[in-house]
Amino acid sequence: MPLWSTGFIFTKLGIPYAEPLSFMAVRFAIVVPLILGLALVMRAAWPSRAEAGHSLVVGVLLHGFYLGGVFIAFAEGVPAGVAALIVSLQPVLTATAVGAVLGERVRPVQWLGLALGLAGVAMVLWRKMGLDGGAEAEGSLVGYGFAAVSLLGITAGTIYQKRFCADVHPASGGVFQYAAAGVLVAIGAELTEAWRVDFTAPEFLISLFWLAVVLSIVTVWLLMIMIRRGAASKVASLFYLVPAFVAFFAWLLFGETLGPLALAGMAVAVLGVALVNR
Repeated sequence: MPLWSTGFIFTKLGIPYAEPLSFMAVRFAIVVPLILGLALVMRAAWPSRAEAGHSLVVGVLLHGFYLGGVFIAFAEGVPAGVAALIVSLQPVLTATAVGAVLGERVRPVQWLGLALGLAGVAMVLWRKMGLDGGAEAEGSLVGYGFAAVSLLGITAGTIYQKRFCADVHPASGGVFQYAAAGVLVAIGAELTEAWRVDFTAPEFLISLFWLAVVLSIVTVWLLMIMIRRGAASKVASLFYLVPAFVAFFAWLLFGETLGPLALAGMAVAVLGVALVNR
């Protein structure tokens, strides 16, 4: 989980040196040939035409809307720990509200977990958004809106992946996913940004390497190994630890702090996600 948490931290590190969609376009331009080479070396089976189409949709949802929402939220000043906490509601949303839509049985403890998760996030956001009338809000309303878009993107992408791409090899399917996301963010950058990227900044280069190589390639394969060893359920239950790790690293590196109400809210949200993943 510390490795997964670094995605938020290294994004926060590099975002001051590039516009968010331009940053993502550069990242995906590196990831696509890397994962293509990996698929060729592994001789991964290529998806059928229908599976390739579904993989494109997954790429737009997971890597486009999810990652794009996080990048824009950071560019709008949303604290890393708060963004991670919002996105961490994904298993709660999937297992309860979305699970009910799919006809899956939702236990009372899961509805309790959903309520606790939402309450915890509200407690964290109460001060961070300046709703208590105290300190100035940290991050814009637009930023928090894109954090919510990120949550919806990873939730929808996860369900779509489970429904239509369960048998697609992660490497060959990943080529289509990252390519689709790359085209999406490149179009967005062309329409809304000036392609501002500072390749001379060491912080940006470190962030780019970590996100493109370690997060997009290495971490995915670590997850696959854990799942293949029969630890899938345990992996899912560990994701609720991400906000705590991100909050710690954000405090250590960027000086981000959480007040007593926000800390209590994070604990409540973690408990809610833990109940859903029991």
